[in-house]
Order: sequence, then C-alpha cells, then structure tokens
Amino acid sequence: MKDLIRKQIEGVMAGHLSSVSGQVLWKSPLIGYANAADPLFRHLKQTAHQGHLSPTDLLEGAKTVLAYFLPFAEEIVSSNASGELPSIQWAYAYSQTNELITLINNGLESFLHLKGYRACTIPATHNFDPVSLMSAWSHRHVAYIAGLGTLGLNRMLITEKGCAGRIGSIVTELELAPDERIKGDHCLYLHNGSCSACLDRCTCSALQKDNFNRQKCYERLLENEASLHLGGHADVCGKCCCGLPCSVRNPVTKE
Repeated sequence: MKDLIRKQIEGVMAGHLSSVSGQVLWKSPLIGYANAADPLFRHLKQTAHQGHLSPTDLLEGAKTVLAYFLPFAEEIVSSNASGELPSIQWAYAYSQTNELITLINNGLESFLHLKGYRACTIPATHNFDPVSLMSAWSHRHVAYIAGLGTLGLNRMLITEKGCAGRIGSIVTELELAPDERIKGDHCLYLHNGSCSACLDRCTCSALQKDNFNRQKCYERLLENEASLHLGGHADVCGKCCCGLPCSVRNPVTKE
C-alpha cells in the first residue's frame, strides 16, 4: 500500500508539473508514517500549544498519520539565498506548492476512499489562529513524529533533503506500519554547535537562539507580500532556510 501511495503522490506531482510549463520546482518527495496513537501527538499540546489537535480529533478511529516533504529544486533555493526580499522564483514555488499539497491531499483522500478507508486532510497553510499565530495542526511537528527529519535552530524540519521545501499531511483510518524516528539532530547547531547561520539570515531578527518572535516574523511576511504584488497568498520569506548547510541536504551526514 505504501508503494501505491507514493505512486499516487508522484503522479499528482507530475500532473501539476505540466501546469507550470514544465518548470522543475521540486525534487522527489519524502514520505513518512506515524501511528495515530503515538504519545508524541498528545505531547504536542505541551510542546507546541494547548490547542494542538490529535489525529483522533481530526478523524475518529484514526490509525495512521501520513506526512510528506516536497523539497524545492536547488535552483529555487539558490535564487532566494541573497537579498532582503524573497525571490520571485521562491514566492512562485511557495504558491504552487500550496496548490500542489491541496491536489495531493484530495487525491490521497479519494484514493483511500476507493480502497475503503476514510481520511481527513489539513490545509497546507493559513490554518493558524490570527492572534496567536499558532497552528492547530503543525505539519513540521507531525512530520518529525513520522520520521522525516528533526527540527533545527531555524524552527524548520531538516530532512535528508534539507529544510527548503513544504510539508503536507493527512490522517486516515488505514493502518500502516510507522517509520522509525530520527535519532540525534540534523541541525549542526544542535548537533555540535558549529553553525547558527540561519540567525544571520533572518531579515527582521525575529529568529533568536532562545526565542522566535512570531509576530515580528509575520509582519515581515506581510510586508514582503505587499512588496511582491503577486496576488494570492504570497506572504513568504524563506531566508532562514536558504543559503545554509541544511538547505538542500542533511549536513550532519556530510561532515
């Protein structure tokens, strides 16, 4: 079944690629699975915030949480590695990937329904409280539980293909074997203290070693959106995950 799910995801990606004039925006996806009863989902109410949902809050009888990481092509990442404003390529990839995640989730939900299993999808973005800016379902934390990577100093999930990309997830009553979580850290700062480049990359100093100012970060995202004039949800930045040792790979394995 996992092979069929991968083919489903890759098929949707291939179809969406044709709609963006064949421009390569992503590398092949990473997919991970978690047991919906994993105690870490309950623990998120303490580590993320009290309003964080559990899989069974989203779907009664949930058995599995599927998470996937869509890594951006290296040309997209390198285009955003300099300057104050996000690159047009980065903003476009961000927007297209949000659309792609919706298509993937809808496709997976239909696929699982045809196999006789219910599923629940979660929006890729803008599913946060407008005051606290906290999400009721953190795709990054869910992907960590599903074994896709570890959280870095930049608060991003660092996978084997880096942190520059987007995450989607879906909850289903189909029971699938969970993947083993990553041991250790993929972040060089947390691994051995040798890197904190993401702090310097933050254009508004919202990212600090011991603190992350969500309000300041979001203000910058809205400023960027106004400056880019692209329409839609272009409240993007991405500087804290571009031009870094962890942008497109796991830097700990490259030491």
